[in-house]
Amino acid sequence: MNEFDFINQLRAKTEARGFPSELARGIGDDAALIKQLTGRDTVVSADMLVEDIDFRRDATQPRLLGHKTLAVSLSDIAAMGARPRWALVSLAIPPETWASDFVAELYEGLLSLADCYEVRLIGGDLSSAFGQIVIDSIVMGECCSGNAVLRSGARPGDHLFVTGSLGGSAAGLRLSEQGARAGPYELEDPEVRFIQQLLMRHLRPAPRVGWGLVLGEERLASAMIDISDGLSSDLHHLCRESRVGAILESGKLPIDSRVAALCGRRALDPLMLALHGGEDFELLFAVSPENVPRLPSKVDGIGLTEIGAIKPESEGIRVSEGSHLWNLKPEGWKHF
Repeated sequence: MNEFDFINQLRAKTEARGFPSELARGIGDDAALIKQLTGRDTVVSADMLVEDIDFRRDATQPRLLGHKTLAVSLSDIAAMGARPRWALVSLAIPPETWASDFVAELYEGLLSLADCYEVRLIGGDLSSAFGQIVIDSIVMGECCSGNAVLRSGARPGDHLFVTGSLGGSAAGLRLSEQGARAGPYELEDPEVRFIQQLLMRHLRPAPRVGWGLVLGEERLASAMIDISDGLSSDLHHLCRESRVGAILESGKLPIDSRVAALCGRRALDPLMLALHGGEDFELLFAVSPENVPRLPSKVDGIGLTEIGAIKPESEGIRVSEGSHLWNLKPEGWKHF
């Protein structure tokens, strides 16, 4: 079909999901139209996925790629303590790929995740490209005015927490680079099962939307960031904006148990994967001492772990490993 037929088909799918009262107009005009709400702030995030930089077509599936396209932006909205509401997705794709089922399946994966959080696709763009696929995702969310959790609110004495586990996505990427592929494999073998689970941790991340809402709406977090570039780099981002230092306790880091089980035979260091690997899309956040008792133990079945503390800026950013104390450098993902 041509692009306009596809857009009409996509529009029908989004309209079948219903429209919140705040959406005055979705797909069909030059721009979407959203009614302003008194007492609410709008939170906007944009992400880009570029073939052979952020993903490899031979290592993923269209539905998984569609899921990840939206998940990375949902994670940013969660890191602001906001509720995701609207999505716009633009896609540049080679003509030969357009002629396949790739695009339809990509959007199926995206819309399936959107349904989980009542996010509505309200626009975007399609274009032809030569060689590589480029996907641009914009997600808008909302929160009560003044309630957005920024990176700049951490203070010395705050406790540092992280949701879920670390290192799984990085391990999945390393396994993919070594030739492992996601698929309907026999899972009775524990090692094969772990490999598949780690691959999916990388290819189909789960944004911590529920935790973001609780931390933001209950005003529990003083500062927050999602772990996309890697714990070491993202902690540096948070500390720089807050003008503070930090100390991490390596023994408390919630390293994915499957990583520890598999990495020894593959010359991979679980601690380094947890510190620098990236794309776990967990939430790293600071909590003042008086708010620590108010933290729930789990949200949506996902727990949290205290991994360190905020310190004065003069103390730098360090890791405590037994009796050894060392400076933590930001060695996560760099695009350039």
